[in-house]
Amino acid sequence: MKRRNWSIEEKQAIVLEGLSRTRSVAEICRQHQISQTLYYRWRDKFLEGGKKALLNGSGDDKVYQAEIERLQRIIGKQTIQIEILKKSETLLGGK
Repeated sequence: MKRRNWSIEEKQAIVLEGLSRTRSVAEICRQHQISQTLYYRWRDKFLEGGKKALLNGSGDDKVYQAEIERLQRIIGKQTIQIEILKKSETLLGGK
């Protein structure tokens, strides 16, 4: 089958069409010229995303919080370095 880039909206519409069970997955795949394997891969990702969303973001919050803390440490270190450079510049007769 021809390789094509599908938008998120197109993938979502195709998966939802398959989940509605008004037509068989084989028919839907033929219409959109995709393999059933690709359809099931999209469906599994779609359902996994829904499962994560229903967790109230508890797993994602931890990841985001860890990233925020990491970035705050970097900002803190850079702030200290800037202050040291400012002081050394004044000591050496700069501004």
